[in-house]
Amino acid sequence: MDFIERWFGVSPDGGDGSTEALYIVVVLLVIALILGRRLIAKAFGRWRT
Repeated sequence: MDFIERWFGVSPDGGDGSTEALYIVVVLLVIALILGRRLIAKAFGRWRT
């Protein structure tokens, strides 16, 4: 997990990979929220009618 170091040549986390792990978690969370929002909106749309 050192893609930032390889791509940009900087080490914001001292090479331990925590920054890269945080970026991956944030991206996965955003994707889950987007997909979940659509599912919840569909569920409430069917429930109201």
